Amino acid sequence: MTLSALTALSPLDGRYAAKLAALRPLLSEFGLMHRRVQVEVEWFIALSDAGFAEFKPLSEAARGLLRGLVVRFSEADAQAIKDIEKTTNHDVKAVEYWLKSRFDGHAELKAAGEFVHFACTSEDINNTAHALMLDAARRQVLLPALDGVVERLRAMAHAFADVPMLSRTHGQTASPTTVGKEIANVVARLATARERIAGVRLLAKMNGAVGNYNAHLAAWPDFDWEAFARRVVEERLGLAFNPYTIQIEPHDAMAELFDAIARCNTILIDWCRDAWGYISLGYFRQKLKPGEVGSSTMPHKVNPIDFENAEGNFGLANALLTHLSQKLPISRFQRDLTDSTVLRNMGVALGYAVLGLDSLARGLDKLELDRAALAADLDAAWEVLAEAIQTVMRRHGLPEPYERLKALTRGQAVTRETIAAFIDGLTDLPATERERLKAMTPASYTGAAAALARRI
Repeated sequence: MTLSALTALSPLDGRYAAKLAALRPLLSEFGLMHRRVQVEVEWFIALSDAGFAEFKPLSEAARGLLRGLVVRFSEADAQAIKDIEKTTNHDVKAVEYWLKSRFDGHAELKAAGEFVHFACTSEDINNTAHALMLDAARRQVLLPALDGVVERLRAMAHAFADVPMLSRTHGQTASPTTVGKEIANVVARLATARERIAGVRLLAKMNGAVGNYNAHLAAWPDFDWEAFARRVVEERLGLAFNPYTIQIEPHDAMAELFDAIARCNTILIDWCRDAWGYISLGYFRQKLKPGEVGSSTMPHKVNPIDFENAEGNFGLANALLTHLSQKLPISRFQRDLTDSTVLRNMGVALGYAVLGLDSLARGLDKLELDRAALAADLDAAWEVLAEAIQTVMRRHGLPEPYERLKALTRGQAVTRETIAAFIDGLTDLPATERERLKAMTPASYTGAAAALARRI
């Protein structure tokens, strides 16, 4: 069934559908079915290699056919599974029946058909499928999009490392910095956040209805099922094995991943708001796009909509990610079904995060630095040198340095001449220090900012 983008309930599948094309095959219902088929196939092949007399190792031809079902899994295959589900009213059982139906005409596989889904509960398939989905979305879509934003910011930090800028603590004039250093701060935070996202080990289990290998041991009591399950999860599926579970894998690793993504999004929201503010102050201009309209009534407007859209989408992502991380690790007794419907929204949560990264990347590409505006702002804020002067006075033991500068500058209009006259009156200060302070300007009073920016 194809829905029109104009009638889609979620903007992710409507207005913004094209921007999320890479994520859709991985975290959609199709993506879940695809990974379920992969898990069923690998478990089936692994069982054939386990050494059971009743299930001999599959031929290379049979293995190729099975893995080909995974590689070539199509929307038509997914629809066929959905059609079976109309009868079974059980989505995982529908996958099992569909897979067995692919064995028609292949005697070797047909004979071994009852080893499909052998000793598995649905959650053995689901939890591994969800972990595979998240891992693929993280590697193929989320981290590359984040890396693209980080590299844009890193390039800006280096390009603007030496461009002085007035800081604004509490929204008031404060000790100068450089544009590059402020962006470098964001890059440093994002580097840590990225490391946290990439470092989460996604767990999976293959241990039966309540986590004890009950059915497995009923069939083969002397077989080391835990070691076997670990090999399937770690060696065949590339996930981390969780040996202690109820019917469901407890989702703690998922929660850790969602929390890590939310923390990254929070950093990005912080930057979006600062970028918005710097545009408002005139530090950045936005490149004009022919034909684009900023306001339906005010022709002059060039609004920072990309940063606003990014902020909104990161906020939506975090609302969902927070719910996922707080709800999923909770399950009544050995299993309830509340996680099932919630897990189907993983793609929505990550979709809004990816959409936010897309908007932010476009916003960054539009920015142009207005050096004249930055310079004018600095030249109107000579009061910021009060910090430097009183600190040098402290070094040389002059009395009440802070109090004297406070009286000179707090709430007062301060100019170059005001500062120079004050310094000339510091006769107890060595002449060389007075000359050094008089040569200082708000634009030159940036400390190690440039070096820190270049180093990131």
